[in-house]
Amino acid sequence: MKKLTTIAVIFVALSVLLSCTKEGEGGTGTIQGKVFKVLHDDDNFTLSADTMVAAKQDVFIVYGDDVIYGDDTETGDDGLYRFQYLMPGEYTVYAYSELPSGEKVAVKQEVTLKRGETLNVADIYVHDGKAYGTSMIRGQVWATYFDKNGDLGTQEAYEQRVYLMRLGEQYHIDDTRVGYNSYYYFQKLQPDTYVVVTYGQDANELPVPVYDTVVVDEAGRIYDAAPLSIRLKA
Repeated sequence: MKKLTTIAVIFVALSVLLSCTKEGEGGTGTIQGKVFKVLHDDDNFTLSADTMVAAKQDVFIVYGDDVIYGDDTETGDDGLYRFQYLMPGEYTVYAYSELPSGEKVAVKQEVTLKRGETLNVADIYVHDGKAYGTSMIRGQVWATYFDKNGDLGTQEAYEQRVYLMRLGEQYHIDDTRVGYNSYYYFQKLQPDTYVVVTYGQDANELPVPVYDTVVVDEAGRIYDAAPLSIRLKA
């Protein structure tokens, strides 16, 4: 009976040890990294292109040799994702890249995490299945400058930054600055509904968004946004 009891104790101890070393949550390790989106120029779907951080990109993590992912998260506006409180072991991190055909392919990074380590994963690059288009949005920004005594006059808002977003999305996909002639330009756009936004200031110098919505419904056209008027502290 004593021998059986000893074997049972050893079996339980081994079970606890194995459960404590299995990959997954419950540890002190962190796996983090960044996802970048490849931007294709001239409708040429190749890797010889510019990139930008991939905001709001879904990222998944697989624990060990599990057949399904154990957790998922979303990148921030800087493209950064983070999985925390992990046990040491083998992990696979991946995000989906979409090909022009619409097929989605997982772009993976396999890593080994040590106990208590903060592991920075190699950057992940994904495609959104779309190359640049051939249309353009142009517009003007005018600024009325003011100080404590009142308005000082209106002129072109030279060097004012303007942002471009897709309607319904939180993060901008491009930005540019106003030129000497008061115009800004967003080029190589695909058909979609876009929001052009810039920021003025109120009397307390807090940002005030001013925007226009532009529907790009054809290729190869120039679309004029409504002029944007802002107020800026001199």
